[in-house]
Amino acid sequence: MSKVLIAYGTSEGQTAKIADYLAEVIRAQGHDVFPLNIEWKAPAPAGYDAVLIGASVHKGKHQPWVVDYVQRNRPALQLLPSAFFSVSLAIADGTEKGRVEAEGYVETFVKETGWYPKKVGLFGGALLYTKYNFLLRQVMRWIARARGSRDLDSRRDYVYTDFAVVKRFAEEFLASVGPAEARIAAAAEHMS
Repeated sequence: MSKVLIAYGTSEGQTAKIADYLAEVIRAQGHDVFPLNIEWKAPAPAGYDAVLIGASVHKGKHQPWVVDYVQRNRPALQLLPSAFFSVSLAIADGTEKGRVEAEGYVETFVKETGWYPKKVGLFGGALLYTKYNFLLRQVMRWIARARGSRDLDSRRDYVYTDFAVVKRFAEEFLASVGPAEARIAAAAEHMS
């Protein structure tokens, strides 16, 4: 059994829902899981067997508190089995152009943090019109329209997260984690 930290940043709550779902999938495999919002003070990765970091994209960037957290904890993240998941509307459209845009956000994150996660998940986010203030609602409708979306009714929300993809990401991550004893032996060998 591993102790897994899921440290994430969220703005309207969709990344938190994804983190909670990842926790359910990992917990179902018999692991202890701790999903924590970085903005509310997530602990350092020391003491965990594996770490997932998640952030959503707003105005072309991931949350600055997630960038700061990763910069401060980069040495531990490089030693532990760790992965990153990025939540954006870009990946939600299912086009090659959207994928390239979403990958660009991750490349910027990697450059800002200096952390090269071994695994990256790209998940569709949500248009949460009912949670936006008036101005943001109008801006998000304009962006959606400019992208060719028909999801323009601002009286409702639109969720684009494919939870089957999220589940597969969690399972693949767990497969890469392996038993804690093997990781400890490999780390000891690496240090000698």
